[in-house]
Amino acid sequence: MKTLKNIFAIALISVSIVACKSDKDPEVITVESTSQINTNAAKKLDPNATYAKAEFGIEGMTCAMGCAKTIEKKMARMDGVKSAKVDFDKQIAMVEYDEAMVTPKTLEEAVSKAGDTYKVKDMKTVESFSTEKEACKANCDKACCAEKSEDSKKMACAEDCKKDCCSKKA
Repeated sequence: MKTLKNIFAIALISVSIVACKSDKDPEVITVESTSQINTNAAKKLDPNATYAKAEFGIEGMTCAMGCAKTIEKKMARMDGVKSAKVDFDKQIAMVEYDEAMVTPKTLEEAVSKAGDTYKVKDMKTVESFSTEKEACKANCDKACCAEKSEDSKKMACAEDCKKDCCSKKA
């Protein structure tokens, strides 16, 4: 019986030695692919296109990092969109887009596809975004726009002045 155990053990060891291959070089298989990878992932914008700026409110956002950034990324990835910015604090979006490729309706659809709770309100086309500072004219002598020097005197802003410096009256 002991001899039978020894023969069985030797057979088992022999089989395991012969069965285990110790190839150090792995087999390399080349697979042909029919799909092409787009190496030019950056969006191409038409320099001759007419770009418009739209500004609109977004209702339903609850956080800056989740909601606002999701909507911003969704709109920025659209073909024909030059830039998109969503300001969570003011609850507004500012988008610059190619008028031939994007419409205000498609922007509204992109916002609603980002989440069921987001709603667009008061969409309007603007010349410049409300957060952009208006450049002073050469003849501007208002204290907020004039070069700061020792002899410049502060002047009162006109009542209808819409510049940032005048809208923040103390």
